[in-house]
Amino acid sequence: MSKGVKKASQASLLFFFLAIAWLAWSGLYKPLLLSLGLASCILTVYLKNRMNYFHTNVFAFQFGWHLITYWGWLFKEIVKSSIQVARVVIDPRLPANPQVIVIESTSKEPVVETILANSITLTPGTLSLDVHGGRITVHALTKEGAESLQTGEMDRRVAALVGD
Repeated sequence: MSKGVKKASQASLLFFFLAIAWLAWSGLYKPLLLSLGLASCILTVYLKNRMNYFHTNVFAFQFGWHLITYWGWLFKEIVKSSIQVARVVIDPRLPANPQVIVIESTSKEPVVETILANSITLTPGTLSLDVHGGRITVHALTKEGAESLQTGEMDRRVAALVGD
């Protein structure tokens, strides 16, 4: 496939998904809103083209079984952490043991570090404070939350998303 055809197919695919998202999320199908949606999709594809988004392959994120299993695992971790945080809050003794720890990311890709930091923040009881140079500073509400992050399981699973 030539570069021009590949670029056009990527732009068309982006436009298609943007248009579908616009139609699904707006819920209103009046001519003015449809034309504004069309204009915003075209503008987005144009700006992405001007930013050389279709010329370089900076980061290729593959949607596959790794991603689906990761989302399932992350959902399970969110539920477990929610229960743990609820127990801490409900307990009259308030057995919180807040800690600030540093997690090393095995991957130095900025996107992988961002996914890891966001996953940590999505998990109740933990909050990513800083991401810099492969190190993520995390505030954990409990010692158990900090220890579960230090095992490296989340980092390993995030790195597996991109094949690191």
